[in-house]
Amino acid sequence: MCLSVFTLFVDRRLKVHLQPNITRTREEAIAILEQYESQIHNAEDKAEEFRKLANMYSDCSSHSSDGDLGLFRQGQMQKPFEDAAFSLKVGEISGVVSTESGVHLIMRTG
Repeated sequence: MCLSVFTLFVDRRLKVHLQPNITRTREEAIAILEQYESQIHNAEDKAEEFRKLANMYSDCSSHSSDGDLGLFRQGQMQKPFEDAAFSLKVGEISGVVSTESGVHLIMRTG
């Protein structure tokens, strides 16, 4: 089974395109994503708001495609990310998901 998702990712340890000298605690990264999550859930068009925030603020290289990770199969992503993504229905948005890389919000698109 394949699925496609968009991700909004806050990295707590790497130098990234938005802030080259980034250093955050996991708690700070989670707080940032919780703010984004609130913004998304209060938006009229949640999917559009998710993509807009991913484009502007995601630390993932997918930010340039509005957070679109494309298709992937089980076994290709870190387990917590994969478990959350595969548990979502199309159109659903996860809560904060923690991985070794950082923290994520995931929107399942297919």
